[in-house]
Amino acid sequence: MTETTVVPSVETGGNQLLAVLLAMAMFVLVVDTSLMNVSISAVVHDLDTTASGVQSAIALEALVSAAFILIGSKIADLIGRKRAYIIGLLGYAAGALSMTLTQSLLPIIIFWAIVGGLGASLLLPSMQSLIHGNFSGPMQRKAYALVGAAAAIAAAVGPLLGGFITTYLSWRVAFAGEVVIIAIVLLGSRLVKDVPYTGSRGVDVVGAILSALGMGGVVLGILVWEEGGGAVAALLAVGLVALGSLVWWLKKRKREGKPALLDVGLFTSKYFRLGISSQTLQQIALGGLMIALPIYLQMVLEYNALEAGLSLAPLSLTMFAVALLAGRKAGNRSPSRIILAGFLLLLVGVAVLIPIVPRADSGWAMVAPLMIAGAGLGLLVSQLNNYTLSPIEEERVSEAAGVNSAGGSFGLAFGLAFAGAIMLASLSLVFTDKADSSSVLTPAQQEQVADGLEHNAEVMTNTELQDLLAGQPPPVQEEIIDINTDSRPIALQIALLVPLIAAGLGLVNGIRMTRLPDPEPSSAAEATLGG
Repeated sequence: MTETTVVPSVETGGNQLLAVLLAMAMFVLVVDTSLMNVSISAVVHDLDTTASGVQSAIALEALVSAAFILIGSKIADLIGRKRAYIIGLLGYAAGALSMTLTQSLLPIIIFWAIVGGLGASLLLPSMQSLIHGNFSGPMQRKAYALVGAAAAIAAAVGPLLGGFITTYLSWRVAFAGEVVIIAIVLLGSRLVKDVPYTGSRGVDVVGAILSALGMGGVVLGILVWEEGGGAVAALLAVGLVALGSLVWWLKKRKREGKPALLDVGLFTSKYFRLGISSQTLQQIALGGLMIALPIYLQMVLEYNALEAGLSLAPLSLTMFAVALLAGRKAGNRSPSRIILAGFLLLLVGVAVLIPIVPRADSGWAMVAPLMIAGAGLGLLVSQLNNYTLSPIEEERVSEAAGVNSAGGSFGLAFGLAFAGAIMLASLSLVFTDKADSSSVLTPAQQEQVADGLEHNAEVMTNTELQDLLAGQPPPVQEEIIDINTDSRPIALQIALLVPLIAAGLGLVNGIRMTRLPDPEPSSAAEATLGG
């Protein structure tokens, strides 16, 4: 009895069930972080941990994915795209299963952030190649469209879905659902035809190490700073030196004609440089918003996961709707001008949001600015991928898409980490300043507050703080709670400067784009999975 392999038929151009399974895998990949974002307060409560610890895990997962996505693409080439796809799914399943069973933060960091991040770095590039190799003709375009739609829907409904399940069941149930979906996708892996790699099998080990050290050093330095740890300057220095060394190394490899982690020749295109930097800035802004806003809603307004998800819905749903509409209706309109408009709307939305934060007593106050920012992000999502990849020759589009994805993932990790770090550093400074100015607290109590914040600044709900202050005199309790109430919105306003500055720099990029002729739309670029 011989083993049969399911091969796409000539008539259909591919297996429709496989396209659905790949879309399911992409849905889990995108919805995963949304589930964690809206579940921060529930995870903190259930595991008796801190909001900054959970935020660090979220940033670390994005960092690992970014640092290893280029390496993951090469590993997939060497071990086989189907095998890399299955290993990536298993890594993601391990992360989701750890979330289902964990009793502390450590398994989340090891399995969800690190193992899951490594899984994502294998999964994304291998899916790209498998779609290209398992489908042809109109069915290939449908497969890309289905997987892209799954990603967009997951981004749009993730906060609502995660909030609903966390509130009425448990965040553990939501992650258990991910495990079930991945199991179904794995059962259908027999439908996948492996796509052999015919290029060079040389591995740029030095480039891979420098890439991981560079991105890892920068983001880990920020995370260590956020947690009050030492060696911040050393980590940042290692990261920056490694990134500089990576540029030198890649140029050297190209001159010598040897295999390199990526082709620096891609960056000779002004369109590619502007596009990938804009993609990174967009993701920094999104990362900053998606850590500051959930913490504000859950730790300041004391919303549950569903209320937080509903409050974030204007951002995610508007982004989805505008991206869909702009993708269909853009026609012959200039993509550079649409990108410029996107960054302008994002800048206006965040700028309007910042003064609202200390005055808002519910999520309703943020609906209008979140819709404006969401509309801007939607315009960017609809155009940036094609703008970045259109000028690239068809045979290099896959590599360029990988670099684009790495840039976007690094931007997301940086935004998550930096906005979180700025928020906690600002909270420490503002809280200490207000405590020092207090006429109620004694000098000894003021010193105790300053010392505690220096080693463990933390965003807390007033309810949690009240429990922590049990046993203190009522005037002291009331004074510290008042200081907490006044300090948190200021810290969050300062954290929102991260997406504001990213949007402003993106606007400058958009202006530079409008000074160039628009690139011709590329079918090869459209048939890629976005960053």
